[in-house]
Amino acid sequence: MSVTIDITGLPHERIIFCPSPLAELGNALHALAEPAHHPRLHAWTTATSATLEPELADRLVEADFMWRSTRSDFLMPPRPRETLAEELDDLDQLDDETFVGSALEISCNSSRYSQGMPSPLTDGRSRRRALDLAAARGPRQAAFVERTLADPTGTRAWIRRLLEDCDRAFFADAWRRVQVQLAADARHKTDLLRRKGLAEALAATSSVLSLEEDGHGTRIVVDKLVHGRTEAGSTGVTLLPTVFGWPHFFALYAPGWQPVIQYPAAAHEVGGAESVETVKLRLEALTHPMRMNLCRHLARGAYSTSELADSQDITAPEVSRHLAVLRKAGLLTTRRRGRYVLHQLDLSVVARIGSDFLESVLR
Repeated sequence: MSVTIDITGLPHERIIFCPSPLAELGNALHALAEPAHHPRLHAWTTATSATLEPELADRLVEADFMWRSTRSDFLMPPRPRETLAEELDDLDQLDDETFVGSALEISCNSSRYSQGMPSPLTDGRSRRRALDLAAARGPRQAAFVERTLADPTGTRAWIRRLLEDCDRAFFADAWRRVQVQLAADARHKTDLLRRKGLAEALAATSSVLSLEEDGHGTRIVVDKLVHGRTEAGSTGVTLLPTVFGWPHFFALYAPGWQPVIQYPAAAHEVGGAESVETVKLRLEALTHPMRMNLCRHLARGAYSTSELADSQDITAPEVSRHLAVLRKAGLLTTRRRGRYVLHQLDLSVVARIGSDFLESVLR
């Protein structure tokens, strides 16, 4: 499964890498709401939560469906600005229908996301869906969505004040610390795009991203556990680096919105950001009891096929078949010693399986 962004005919200068303070604030709020997703931020989430004023903490809980399990679309701006205030000003320019629709899009795994739905302010079905999704997240979220639909202008102002209060309370300091790294990451990717092309820039960004070119056009493919498709048209594609967002990898592909990709900055990626297919292949390779027995030996040293066959009391061809599965999954290293080929478990790869799996399902 993947999200595909058709960029056929799009000039490369309309593909931009740029940090966004609003997007990073959304990531920081998610980390506070779901600290288990972000073990590397444990010290920051613990310290920040401990110093939050109770009134601000209560307001964050009231609205956290916009960033807890996914991201409301408006938290991934297609035209990043230098400051949070400028990005909030841009949000103020959206009409109520567009803003509310983007704020309440809280189930991006739904197939209806890629098809687009009318605003819940004008469409009864969309309204019922928004209320049902909010109710599933608890009475406070249900009440918040009801208030949003009844008074979109007032609720939008409430959301802006909430984000501004978060900026004053903790985010401004955090943004100063990460802004330099994010800007450097974006400059590096932009330089690669100009000098070596989009394929190189995407490869340097993450193995989650790839470029497909054929007779039907050119596409950016995002390896995700969802399926979606959109077209960049003439508007462009924006790629937002994040520190607070690791290990999540988001692709905004709602109809009518410029495509946006949010990716973990390079220094914060773990294990090479393996593809979902690779993680699946490795997990399946380890489900067979005989391969697990072989791994017990191969984890302790290098062995030939015949040595493994003797230890397991099976034939050498059987061992070879099991080794082929482990090798295809990238779990083995091999080296030649005279006329023998020695196999050994790649412990560094095995050690990453847990984090690779976690990253793939949180992507």
